[in-house]
Amino acid sequence: MAAESSVKVPRIKLGSKGLEVSAQGLGCMSMSAFYGQPKPEPDMIKLIHHAINTGVTFLDTSDVYGPYTNEILLGKALKDGMGEKVELATKFGVKIEDGQMAIHGDPAYVRAACEASLKRLDIDCIDLYYQHRIDTSVPVEVTIGELKKLVEEGKVKYIGLSEASASTIRRAHAIHPITAVQLEWSLWTRDVEEEIIPTCRELGIGIVAYSPLGRGFFSSGSKVVETFSEGDFRKLVPRLQPENLEHNTRLFERVKDMANRKGCTPSQLALAWVHHQGSDVCPIPGTTKIENFNDNIGALSVKLTKEDMAELESIASADAVKGYRCPTDMKTWETSDTPPLSTWKAVA
Repeated sequence: MAAESSVKVPRIKLGSKGLEVSAQGLGCMSMSAFYGQPKPEPDMIKLIHHAINTGVTFLDTSDVYGPYTNEILLGKALKDGMGEKVELATKFGVKIEDGQMAIHGDPAYVRAACEASLKRLDIDCIDLYYQHRIDTSVPVEVTIGELKKLVEEGKVKYIGLSEASASTIRRAHAIHPITAVQLEWSLWTRDVEEEIIPTCRELGIGIVAYSPLGRGFFSSGSKVVETFSEGDFRKLVPRLQPENLEHNTRLFERVKDMANRKGCTPSQLALAWVHHQGSDVCPIPGTTKIENFNDNIGALSVKLTKEDMAELESIASADAVKGYRCPTDMKTWETSDTPPLSTWKAVA
């Protein structure tokens, strides 16, 4: 049962500094990058407009998506007053160099990346600007110090971090309030619950959950791998490999059975579980199809009891999934600690 897009999308406060967003966002990465070939621009603009008109106004992009082409797409989609209706988040810090991802957080790079994103998005100020990955060669205080200057100059409204450890979040927040931390959180990725989520809540930081559908796994189970085209990086995700997929599919089938009982789709149930984590959590499922977007919005109408939540968490306990959540050479919060600020001063 795919819900209609007439569902009213509530608004939530993200963090404690005033940013208000739609309770569900739209991840735009797959429109341009990493999930196979870029999708036709007119179709993606139509989807973005549909999302905004539905009430999903929190849009998520990054300079590395493409690279650059996703920001350009958003810039085109938000012409003619559409940009005034949205909360736009983009990111910096990941650069493709010689076919490899390189991480940069030095002040000159931060400023140059911001200026370039503003130009591509054709805006004067970025609503939420994330450090996409943490540069472990630069003290996080140095990176956030430059972001703070960009806020003071009116080029950025709010600062965020993505894939940052609890200690990194604390150090960053001491320099300038962090409004949101973006992290992978779903029924099959729950390691952030131990330390990072409590840290965000202690500090009044909003939580933005990316890949809340397990990179499409909770939409169609093992069939998702049949949709992977050339260049789809999910082919490298360990938990979607044959040696792990059969085991993980059993988890999906249990979620699917429960969804049938609840009268919703598996993806709606998986998204509803994220929504029920709290009013400080905003999932940003990505899609390239309006029908899938409408299905995702239906998650907002799925009500879960304490018993439902307990059942889902017993199905998807922390050790229920086989395989790591992303390619093993990919930077995550687990490797995001940076040197002390004193070391930077010594070499500056």
